[in-house]
Amino acid sequence: MSLTKTLLVDVLKRAELYIEQRNERHVGPRAEAIEALAGFRQPFPQKGLAPLEVIEKLDTLGSPATVCVTGPRYFGFVTGGTLPTALAANWLSTVWDQNAAMHIMSPVASVLEDIALDWMLDALGLPAGSAATFTTGATMANFTGLAAGRHAVLAETGWDVESKGLFGAPEITVIVGAEAHAALYKSLAMLGLGRDRVVKVPTDSQGRMLAGALPEITGPTILCLQAGNVNTGAFDPAAEIIPPVKGKAWIHVDGAFGLWAMASPRLRELARGYELANSWATDGHKWLNVSYDCGIAFVRDRAPLKDAMSAPAPYLTPSPHRDGMNFGPESSRRARGIEAWAAMLSLGRDGLADMIERCVQLAQRFAVQLQAAGCEVLNEVVLNQVVVSFGSAERTREVIQKVQAQGDCWCGGTVWLGHPAMRISVFSWATTEADVDRSVQVILRASA
Repeated sequence: MSLTKTLLVDVLKRAELYIEQRNERHVGPRAEAIEALAGFRQPFPQKGLAPLEVIEKLDTLGSPATVCVTGPRYFGFVTGGTLPTALAANWLSTVWDQNAAMHIMSPVASVLEDIALDWMLDALGLPAGSAATFTTGATMANFTGLAAGRHAVLAETGWDVESKGLFGAPEITVIVGAEAHAALYKSLAMLGLGRDRVVKVPTDSQGRMLAGALPEITGPTILCLQAGNVNTGAFDPAAEIIPPVKGKAWIHVDGAFGLWAMASPRLRELARGYELANSWATDGHKWLNVSYDCGIAFVRDRAPLKDAMSAPAPYLTPSPHRDGMNFGPESSRRARGIEAWAAMLSLGRDGLADMIERCVQLAQRFAVQLQAAGCEVLNEVVLNQVVVSFGSAERTREVIQKVQAQGDCWCGGTVWLGHPAMRISVFSWATTEADVDRSVQVILRASA
């Protein structure tokens, strides 16, 4: 048996054991497992270790120190699990090791990327024919959509930002909601548009932008809406905001997880009006449940995206195909479209909607049981986010710490409307009602 096959067989056995144990695995790593990571720290060896010994060391020290996000009771950061089909496709595509920069470099990666992106546009109800690209995550997806917007609003004034930069450019007004996510600010900063110079629109008690508080729009403007507040899951009222300003501003949507509500007939009303925007950002490694990393940017008009992202070079010959590197910030690119295609094909339209709706129902199950037990739920549970207070700030932080240490489930902390709170995010395809009920009991014991 070849060395490669020997290694893959060994890894398969180790992976099977990890998967078999994940439902009962301590969701957060134990203290001793984290301490054992010191075993990795050593001087760079003069002679290499045998390949099987490398894998054994990686598994022995590494697996116990993982956070079991692929299990059914991780409700911490907005992190999806990995569908079995997506995991298998990821393994196969890793064996292929394709660079998805250009069609000529990997026809299979290029074709499957095109198909997966078209399916997403269809499933989400976004305009057919929109340009799209895979990115590392929602931060870069936001960056990509906003870069297209920056190009478009400055091009209308006759300014070529890719050639001339921002030195001397007409000023761009950026409008955001007061509860905009940190990833959006990071993207704005990287684009030279600044974090602190944005115009902030007040929000309601759920973090929704107040449509009546929108400032008058004059000159080059980018308006950023949010589909799914990171704490409450709430949506800015796009149907009220977009029609009066359409054509006056580039409208960008940060929909890192909430955009997937548009794939559900039951939840689509939450996102009514978002299809009217100019660009949208979301993640596949959240609610589509593909492996990390996978973000997606959609842009209604192909030209501003390609103009913002293309980097011509003499050795890159023109292609009749869509070359992915011309639509996103990366040139060499992991073939993310392969596992996204596999996940969507395995789910189908009905399966995708069911997965989204089931997570929302489970989040509401959390809220109902915790409220019935006397805990205070601070948000309207319209999506998959539950924000819970256990009284004082000190007690709430203590409950979160106890839950994380106990290990049956993992919930994170946040601050909402000035109050420290527990944030429960339900995203995994693997989570069941039994997992919710078991987790509620853990939380209630911790709060007793």
